[in-house]
Amino acid sequence: MAMQITDQNAPELIAGDKLVVIDFWAPWCGPCQRMTPIIETLAEKYEGKAIVGKYNVDENEDLAGQFGVRNIPFLVFVKSGELKHKFVGVTPLAEVEAKINELM
Repeated sequence: MAMQITDQNAPELIAGDKLVVIDFWAPWCGPCQRMTPIIETLAEKYEGKAIVGKYNVDENEDLAGQFGVRNIPFLVFVKSGELKHKFVGVTPLAEVEAKINELM
């Protein structure tokens, strides 16, 4: 299951050595709902190797502001506190997985 990322736990997660994939989403967002099974699949597949989580922009705002999130779904790939890549919009599983493998 994808980790719930919040403004409270995000600083520690993104500062770590593991790759962190964050899906910025909201419950009312149709395209975000299409990303949910992709994120869940990746969370299971990369458990213990990378952190894959979801950040609800309706309940949190600090991290969204930090990464300049203007549209959702919005995926960021962060390692050791540094933004490595981002995708805006619905992104196919294979494309997200290829980026994870490249950045790990």
